[in-house]
Amino acid sequence: MSLSPVWLIGIAVLSFIGWVPLPARAAEVSVAVAANFTAPLQKIAAAFEKATGHRAILAFGSTGAFQAQIRNGGPFQLLLAADRIVPAQLEADGYGVPGTRFTYAIGRLVLWSRNPTLVDDRGEVLRSGRFERIAIANPKLAPYGTAAIEVLARMGVLEAVHSRIVHGENITQTWQFVASGNAQIGFVALSQVKRDGRLVEGSAWIVPDRLHEPMRQDALLLKPGRDNPAARALLKYLRGEAARAVILDFGYALP
Repeated sequence: MSLSPVWLIGIAVLSFIGWVPLPARAAEVSVAVAANFTAPLQKIAAAFEKATGHRAILAFGSTGAFQAQIRNGGPFQLLLAADRIVPAQLEADGYGVPGTRFTYAIGRLVLWSRNPTLVDDRGEVLRSGRFERIAIANPKLAPYGTAAIEVLARMGVLEAVHSRIVHGENITQTWQFVASGNAQIGFVALSQVKRDGRLVEGSAWIVPDRLHEPMRQDALLLKPGRDNPAARALLKYLRGEAARAVILDFGYALP
């Protein structure tokens, strides 16, 4: 029996479809994210899911706390830290996939107050004592807290303000102390108080980089994420133009 031209075309089309590779199945990746990078990564993750179909499950906290959780079998496949030290240590100790670590952003520290006139553009409020409490992130857990201590020491005011310091568990809680008025001023991440190139509210002093060690923030693919396509896709996406534009918009510098 001979087949009509229409049937022949149909068979050819079906044969061709059979050879077309199917798109990779969408996957999920569990990400431990430094608290200072909360808002940027929320925006990046939404765009990432739309572009790739992969979904990022985000947990936010202090880098030091995440390090302890990862060493104790925490359920993370990717780490976006607030420094370079913790990812390097985890990689060296066998918790990360060698060769996957890179700097995704360079953080900026800012002294901020909700009061629109309290913080001047040189940080002299730290010398004036016109505040009852100053909030910083716990330097034992959060690199932004370590940087804040460095600034106070280099300005020669650490001893004078020591009794007024209140510690946030991470940079998010530190911001909450200042936003709620429990602390009149505080060292927070520029990304927390800047949108579209402008200060959201209050007054702020962007701390010069010379007053603290550079806050290079590294990403690391963790061993549980070695074979996860979503984890590797997110690492690649973070290096792309779309993600880099968001990072810059939130006040970070790029390597």
